[in-house]
Amino acid sequence: MARISAEVAGGANAIALLDTVARSEIDAWTLANSDDGYNVLVGSHGPTRKSCGGEFAPALLTFPSYETHPNVLNRALDSTAAGRYQLLHRWFAPYAKELNLPDFSPLSQDMIAIQQIRERGALELIQHGQFAMAIAACSNIWASLPGNSYGQHENSLASLAEIYKACGGQIAVG
Repeated sequence: MARISAEVAGGANAIALLDTVARSEIDAWTLANSDDGYNVLVGSHGPTRKSCGGEFAPALLTFPSYETHPNVLNRALDSTAAGRYQLLHRWFAPYAKELNLPDFSPLSQDMIAIQQIRERGALELIQHGQFAMAIAACSNIWASLPGNSYGQHENSLASLAEIYKACGGQIAVG
């Protein structure tokens, strides 16, 4: 669960959205076997089934300190994404400066994600239960959200809505 308080994040729906993004970006096995994703590097995954049968072994890739963004390049994926919300290294310093953050701790990661959500106009949407619109507004941030142009695996809006509701989020009717 997000470490930021609902009051600071912008309400219970904002917390539920953070938890939904984390569960979209990072699989359940990796979340359970790490510090809830906060110390995870891109490329981590739990055991996965091969299309021809059998399983790929899990790969838990973590970083040891929250002092700063780890800036570890996964050459296979050409990405420095790290943390619960898979933030790229190039975005850490600007957000840390803007938000006056001392480190890449779980709270700092939550605050950056909330700022990203706010910048897309999605914080107000999610506060009013406009889940689908908030996801659409954030789809260019997180590759696992539907509607992005990254060409990576996207989770369906329906599956994300179920996660969001399970995390305590409320969806407006109508």
